[in-house]
Amino acid sequence: MIKRLFILFLFVTINGYTQSVYKDAGKINDSTDYYLEIGLFNKEAKKSYTKAILYTEKAIEYAKANNLDNKLADCYLQLATIFYELEKNDLAIDYYIRSISIYSKGEPNSNIALSYYGLGKCYLKKNNISNAEIYFEKATVIYKKLNFLEAIELINLQKAIIKKEKGKIDEASTILKGVVENISDDALLSTKTEAYIQLGEIEIFKKNYPQAINYLNLANQTNETNNNDFQLTKRIYKLLSSTYEKNKNISSSNLYLKKYADLTDSIGKYYNSYVAENTVDKIQFDKQLKTIEQLDKEKKSQQKTLRFSKLISILSIALISILSLLSLSLYKNNKIRISTNKLLKEKNKELIAEKERAELASKARADFLSTVSHELRTPLNAINGITYLLLQEKPKASQLNYLKSLEFSGNYLLNFINDILEINRLESDKVTVEKISFDLKELIENITISFKEFINENNINCHLYIDETITSNLKGDPTKLSQIIINLLNNAIKFSKNGDVWCTVKKIKESNNEIKLYFEVKDNGIGIPTDKQETIFDSFSQGSVEINRTYGGTGLGLSIVKKILELMGSTIHLKSESGKGSTFSFELEFEKAAKDEVKKEINQKIEYLNKKNILLVEDNKINQMITQKMLEKKGISCVIIDNGEDAIENAKTNHYDLILMDVHLPGINGTEATTEIRKFDTTTPIIALTAISLNENKEMLLSYGMNEVITKPFEPEHFYNVVTAYLTNSEQSNS
Repeated sequence: MIKRLFILFLFVTINGYTQSVYKDAGKINDSTDYYLEIGLFNKEAKKSYTKAILYTEKAIEYAKANNLDNKLADCYLQLATIFYELEKNDLAIDYYIRSISIYSKGEPNSNIALSYYGLGKCYLKKNNISNAEIYFEKATVIYKKLNFLEAIELINLQKAIIKKEKGKIDEASTILKGVVENISDDALLSTKTEAYIQLGEIEIFKKNYPQAINYLNLANQTNETNNNDFQLTKRIYKLLSSTYEKNKNISSSNLYLKKYADLTDSIGKYYNSYVAENTVDKIQFDKQLKTIEQLDKEKKSQQKTLRFSKLISILSIALISILSLLSLSLYKNNKIRISTNKLLKEKNKELIAEKERAELASKARADFLSTVSHELRTPLNAINGITYLLLQEKPKASQLNYLKSLEFSGNYLLNFINDILEINRLESDKVTVEKISFDLKELIENITISFKEFINENNINCHLYIDETITSNLKGDPTKLSQIIINLLNNAIKFSKNGDVWCTVKKIKESNNEIKLYFEVKDNGIGIPTDKQETIFDSFSQGSVEINRTYGGTGLGLSIVKKILELMGSTIHLKSESGKGSTFSFELEFEKAAKDEVKKEINQKIEYLNKKNILLVEDNKINQMITQKMLEKKGISCVIIDNGEDAIENAKTNHYDLILMDVHLPGINGTEATTEIRKFDTTTPIIALTAISLNENKEMLLSYGMNEVITKPFEPEHFYNVVTAYLTNSEQSNS
């Protein structure tokens, strides 16, 4: 009985001590939050950026000392926001990236989205539009995933400003109207105010002064509701004054000019007092900080002494009993513990080994596919390029058949490589669904036109039906929709020689903003046996060896279709009977888009390209020859350099209308060369030439300062379109 009472006493005593230790440990986290909140208060309420920075840095010290990664990320984000407001963009970018590197280790949250949004704004201020768009899109994806719909309007405002800067006035206006309609939260009133200002500036540009005045008055009303932000009020008054003047209302113009002058004077007085306050605040802050630090040290010392005293007391009372109990139980428990630990270690070793093998296998697969892609694409570029050039030389009839066969074989091999890489991307979850405007009817018709030669070769009657009630202008992912339809049509034509193929698009239901469509590709070919229909969507599956030998193909097309549709939230359906044909169908939902949102193809003008001069940086001699010949076909002169070092020096002393930069170069590679060129030349377009998969590398390559990426082997028409687009833009900007 006595022994039981003693053990109970010992448990209560030790448990009480443990709880006190945990309570003290929680204060470390409180200290970080304390300094972080004081820093935020000084930034928001007192506009004392000196104090805000110092308190935030104090919070960082606590977070680092106690390994509080999430709190450290919050500190970096706050510091980045402060530097952005102080227009220290490079410092802000540095701390935004630091916060992202920590947030990325966990699940997506609003703070990482806010960090991406901040990066976008920084790059927009630096006039790096391409990087700004990338990071705004990253923030949008996370906000959508978190269902923070109103936060997306912050990003839409920035996207509208970008489009406005690019001269896409109508697109910018549409987005801005959506922003003011969708914002209802009082916390976003400054965003709504800015949207009205931007709409007003657009109408001023259009010389529609009454409408501009209306938007500016709405901006002023919204800003008054938001406690009159000085800077926004100043902009509104200045714009109203100039717009009333242009609208021949001199009295109103003078009224707002006076308001602008009075506000400017008051802001100057406020700034002078603010500077004086900050000087005094800095002195007081240093004293306060020293006092806090001293009190903090004394507190820690007292806590340490108290804990030590408690520990000595507990140990003094319980030492003999603990030793006695341990002596009695150690022998029995030791055997059990040893055997259990041994078993756990063995299982852990097995699990670790399996995990390492899986990771190595996954990495080996990715590395292998990347290597194969580069090693096959580089010589394939030579094959397809030389074939194209020879076909342009009007070959003899006897040579034409050989060249056509070579062209077919090169395209077949390229499609095979692309299919394998596409499957790898889909299985690695590296593919995201875009939402951009496109013309549905134009997309479907262009796809069927591209199959014209294949249709004629197989003697196919192709029937295209698109419901006339379907609006052509939709928002979705046209690239992935094209992949689906191309693979289904290719499959239908290949297995229906001398037969018929039907491609149908029907409307299922429609609302004000959305439309649901039914897609169907049908043929009367050989069909698919019932026992093969369950496996036909598996990778490299084609029904049988005989079919594979007769009709060819990779067996990846239907697998790609299935995976893309699953990614888009839909399912592929199959109805088939041997000897009677097959029907593939699926349903997709799209948003409606205004007509002026649909992207227009660049009107290619190549008649003056013979005046253009291009620098080609390429180390492969065959690729040098092919690219030069293709450019000369359009009358474009070309200077060739085979390494990055010479390319940098040449670009310093010579002017070029465009630079074609191979990524993989000896010595300094293409990305490093581009970075160096951008230090002294920010205007000349630089297009990357790479044999690596486009989707895996485009974002990375653009971050180095490249404007566009062309993947080897490049298709001639696509190559000409991209080159011509940038040369055309250059010509227009210079004229």
